[in-house]
Amino acid sequence: MSIRQFRPVTAASRFRSVSGFDEITRATPEKSLLEPIRKTGGRNNHGHVTMRYIGGGHKRMYRKIDFKRNKFGVPAKVAEIEYDPNRSARIALLLYADGEKRYILHPKGLNVGDTVLSGPGVDPRVGNTMPLAEVPLGTVVHCVELKIGKGGQLARTAGAGAEVIAKEGDQIPVFEG
Repeated sequence: MSIRQFRPVTAASRFRSVSGFDEITRATPEKSLLEPIRKTGGRNNHGHVTMRYIGGGHKRMYRKIDFKRNKFGVPAKVAEIEYDPNRSARIALLLYADGEKRYILHPKGLNVGDTVLSGPGVDPRVGNTMPLAEVPLGTVVHCVELKIGKGGQLARTAGAGAEVIAKEGDQIPVFEG
């Protein structure tokens, strides 16, 4: 993900930067993977304001992200890379061999047309998902589960990564940085 710098036309725009959108290949999201976000405006179930200064912003839909990656052994092809207004990372649309579509967090180096796999015994390539016990030492991973089957919870933001530093019995410490 590139970063676009602005020309300093005013003092306020001197250090302004935004993320570039050069890796995005699709402008509209997949309709079957959307659900609405309910906003409260800082009000509780009685309509009383309980949190001030909340509200406004642009209306947006939530993209259902597959943090579990539990379709083991089914190859998936990366169809599109999309923008997600709810997070800083880009998302990738996967088309599985059985016809199902799912979103995943887009790791750096994954391109449209690549094939990804998940499950035990897959090779450690960009986009593949495997148990931490099978990941080689020194490998940088993202979207790491804290409990088996709960889904990725560590290193989910754009540019974040966790490095597998050791294997001590059934414990695998990772360094998030």
